[in-house]
Amino acid sequence: FSSYLPISEIVMSQPESTSHVVLPTWVDSSLFKGMLRGIERESLRMQSNGFLSQALHPKTLGSALTHPHITTDYSEALMEFITPPQDSIKKALHYLADIHAVAHRHLENGEKLWPLSMPCMLDDQEENIRLAQYGTSNVGRFKTLYRHGLGVRYGRRMQTISGVHYNLSFPDQVFEALQQHESDEALKSLSLQDYRSHRYFALIRNFIRLTPLVMFLVGASPSVCQCFMTGREHHLLPLLKGTLFLPYATALRMGNFGYQNSAQKQLGIHYNTMSGYLEGLQKAVKTPYAPFSHLGLTDEQGEPIQINDHVLQIENEYYSLVRPKQVPKAGETPSQALENRGVGYVELRAVDVNPYSSIGIDENTAAFLEVLALHCLLQDSPDLLDKEQLQIERNQAEVVNRGRAPNASIIDATGEHPIEAWSRMQVIAMQPLADLLDATYSTDLYSAALALMLKRIDEVDETLSAQVIADTLENGGTWGFGSLMAQQHAMSYEQHPLSPDTLSYFDDLAVQSLQQQQQLEQDSSLSFEQYLADYR
Repeated sequence: FSSYLPISEIVMSQPESTSHVVLPTWVDSSLFKGMLRGIERESLRMQSNGFLSQALHPKTLGSALTHPHITTDYSEALMEFITPPQDSIKKALHYLADIHAVAHRHLENGEKLWPLSMPCMLDDQEENIRLAQYGTSNVGRFKTLYRHGLGVRYGRRMQTISGVHYNLSFPDQVFEALQQHESDEALKSLSLQDYRSHRYFALIRNFIRLTPLVMFLVGASPSVCQCFMTGREHHLLPLLKGTLFLPYATALRMGNFGYQNSAQKQLGIHYNTMSGYLEGLQKAVKTPYAPFSHLGLTDEQGEPIQINDHVLQIENEYYSLVRPKQVPKAGETPSQALENRGVGYVELRAVDVNPYSSIGIDENTAAFLEVLALHCLLQDSPDLLDKEQLQIERNQAEVVNRGRAPNASIIDATGEHPIEAWSRMQVIAMQPLADLLDATYSTDLYSAALALMLKRIDEVDETLSAQVIADTLENGGTWGFGSLMAQQHAMSYEQHPLSPDTLSYFDDLAVQSLQQQQQLEQDSSLSFEQYLADYR
């Protein structure tokens, strides 16, 4: 199935013409009615003095263990807001805005939500980055122990980084139509579930190939507070007092200082087949890793300090740019859910928090990601082999560290290209899909988003990362810029209208979630030691 010509055949001399990308006649905009998207956004709670909050998760918001929309990620101060799946971008963003407004109402002592991917001020003591607490149930203690293990393995500072995860699914009729038009008999004879997984894995491989584009266009972490680098070797330069940067950086969060795991590099987990991916993940969860064994499993008091000494304590420790997902049923691990019901949606994870949006993401980024995902789904997607993987990692490092440099380049199968030319080529190839989604939703949002991205490509100072540097300079540093935006966002939460129904819905959820946590704590007949031993 080749719905597009290879990108290399798109004629570069006429960027206005998109006629070289021909969609098959059977691809109709009505096919995409029924797409769903959900958003997860992380944000640190910051004290009024700019330092990371030391306070507990506000009890009035409910239990972080059982609340479906408001929880915590690594540290007690790292809030995570989760929307349910929505049938339009507008609804997803509105739901996310509701969650922010509700959470803001319950923050205490003048705390605010920090608006940047890289953290607010951290002091020298790692212990002051407090681990998220989920109560005394076995499942709650297990979650905290997992976080303790992450801190022991990689340091707690790394776990204070925030991101946005964009979850997206296409309706079954899309996969049915694609399968009908396959020429390969083996693919035609797959069950719908297996075919759908096959196509989602193809999307994932293409998304990995195009992550440099995401980092270039929506990366917004070109600088960090100096405190983040305490005790670490680095090649960053001083931007001004208290702030470090690289002159042409786009998304340091996605680079060596962000979510990295050297042990995972050797895993060789690949996305060429579902079985290969699951096998790699299972192996990592079951294989001891010497550097983690040296850390030990317990402290001097005999208290556990990590779940195990394996390459991954649990599957979610695998930090990837994009994940195949299926909603797990009670007692299922993420990979069991995938094995049992196939891929249900993809989680796009290479997205920085947009500091200029009070909810961390705007409709342009959302629409761009949806067009990009559709592009990745419909493009040919050969297996991703080691040689290309290395080339992609080189491209990612180039864009993370110097994506805005005049001589930044991308290497693909057709050779080396200036980043602007390569990016423009990709975005222009997506235009027919933006038109398609505009038709599906009777909007011009998707085309407008691509137009904005083209503007960022043509004028690098229009990128988010360039704006962040300019505004950090203007406001005297990371803290000055971040606190200004935090203040503006707080005002927008206060002005965001919450209907009585919405308020009572979140009030009820808070109560219910605390009751559920209590129930879990009472039901536990097994000691935690036994629970952990059983898991191990």
